[in-house]
Amino acid sequence: MDLATLLGLVLGFTLIILAIVTSADLGLFLSLPSILIVVGGTFAAALIKFRVQSYLTGIKEGVTSAFFDRSDNPREIIALANRLSRIARRNGLLGLEDEPIDNPFFQKGVQMCVDGSAPEFIQEVLQKEMLLTIDRKSVAEKVFRAFGDLAPAFGMIGTLVGLIAMLNNLDDPTKLGPGMALALITTLYGSVLAQLIFIPLADKLEMKNDELRNNMALIVDSVMGIYNGMNPQVLDELLETYLPEYQRGAMNMTEEIE
Repeated sequence: MDLATLLGLVLGFTLIILAIVTSADLGLFLSLPSILIVVGGTFAAALIKFRVQSYLTGIKEGVTSAFFDRSDNPREIIALANRLSRIARRNGLLGLEDEPIDNPFFQKGVQMCVDGSAPEFIQEVLQKEMLLTIDRKSVAEKVFRAFGDLAPAFGMIGTLVGLIAMLNNLDDPTKLGPGMALALITTLYGSVLAQLIFIPLADKLEMKNDELRNNMALIVDSVMGIYNGMNPQVLDELLETYLPEYQRGAMNMTEEIE
């Protein structure tokens, strides 16, 4: 589980609720009409923007990726590529057939090498799968980004509804308070949903998509390097370009110590 996502949401809502409780009654900030306008309107408008299947898949994929998906460590991928390249240079590509590889994308690339597929075909298949996978993952980010754009707008719509109700009852002072409350609470709901949930989740999904793209490109280069019989040390130097500078060289140092 991605603890940063969960911790951020829990901490954010806790601080907001504490601020409300210490200044006023929490019940004053609960309004069913406001929830219907903001939440219902946001999800309904987003449904118009996407196909039903993309909409539902985006929500499911977004929640799963934001809370549960763990990105592979690039250093672990490089270490695996180094080990596989040594085996391939010693025993040939057929020697990789029974090697355990947890990453399905990496496993597919290595299996294609073992099967004797042409290098151009292997690279084309892996790159196409990488692009299509990123496209599918990006749908979730787009859906949550749409939620973040729409929630404040429906908060403003709720504000207008509350103001209209309030102005329509100026002759009845008892109805001015509820109308003004509806006007302000919907704006609050829209802002909280957008700034604390939807936009941060969309940014998290975008970041994870970037990490996935980086890791898949790293795997493509790893597979091609293994296929071409590249020297493990040279392969490390090639693959470490995917790492920040402060992490480079650690793989070679570890091997020398061993």
